[in-house]
Amino acid sequence: MKKIISIVSAAALIATMAAGCSSTEKAPADTATEDTANTENTESTANTDAEGGDTSSEGGRIFGYTCMDGTNPFFVALENSIREVVEANGDTLISMDPANDSNTQIDQIEDMISRGVEVMFVNPVDADGIIPALDMLKEADIPMFGFDTQVGDMSYLVSYAGSDNYNAGYVCGVDLAEKVPEGGDILVIDSPTMQSITDRVDGFLAAIEESGVAFNIVGQQDGQGNQQVSNQKATDMLTANPDVVAIFGGNDPTALGAYTAADAAGLSPMIYGVDGSPDVKALLGSTMMEGTGAQSPMTIGKTIAETAYSWLNGEEVEEFIPIETFLITADNVAEYGTDGWQ
Repeated sequence: MKKIISIVSAAALIATMAAGCSSTEKAPADTATEDTANTENTESTANTDAEGGDTSSEGGRIFGYTCMDGTNPFFVALENSIREVVEANGDTLISMDPANDSNTQIDQIEDMISRGVEVMFVNPVDADGIIPALDMLKEADIPMFGFDTQVGDMSYLVSYAGSDNYNAGYVCGVDLAEKVPEGGDILVIDSPTMQSITDRVDGFLAAIEESGVAFNIVGQQDGQGNQQVSNQKATDMLTANPDVVAIFGGNDPTALGAYTAADAAGLSPMIYGVDGSPDVKALLGSTMMEGTGAQSPMTIGKTIAETAYSWLNGEEVEEFIPIETFLITADNVAEYGTDGWQ
């Protein structure tokens, strides 16, 4: 592995990352993200002005950050954890939100390369679609560290930290089979371009198949990991299949979209998501929201950031670092609280 041998002072571009799973607003494509839950930590000591002019202080590395959707509260918490580690080391984090658009993500990564980033934290909108941007980073000798969602070719990455997504879906399927032993019809809202969600759906389907319970998937559509899109997809599927016993969403925004659709239709299927977000945890026990395969964005962010520093310091690091996932339901939600992430 190569070490970074040049330290460049450059500009960090900060922007606003909306909080709350229900938000559908997108941060401007050329701005950096802001953690609305911790506003005092949203600006680095080395920054850029609104026009991108250099206002940075001398010294310190420049790190780049990209995730699929900067408005998703999961990524708000994760980005803030990375930022805390980076800024604690006297360095700068340039953070950009492609708003679930693969072409925008490629353009933004190219922009960050031009701004002098020396290390890149990468979460792809599309696992294969991001490869041209990874080629540009590789050509520029910028090491890449992945988080939460794998890229199409993992050989580009120095290291990757992410949840055990298969297990996050699997524990939801196990719980459903135990609670509905008579079986029934199920809807699934997936997102084929997002490997993390695909893994969760695979785990969920494997669990219900292994259970031997007579479940039947009567509808499966792409919610794009987005609450608004998932709401429409769930509305369409529930219109055609009003008697479903459960809906599985590939992430919590998806599950919330399904929840809103079912509520509007006067239906009450058991709904499962994945994330362990505060919004979903707050609904457990009092609504049709049954469970969430929980993960910890703060642990993922801190782990991959600290791994990057270990590598920069010449230490050997693991290529793949799995982060534990587990089920949160009404039975144990009090252990984790509903005001924040676990």
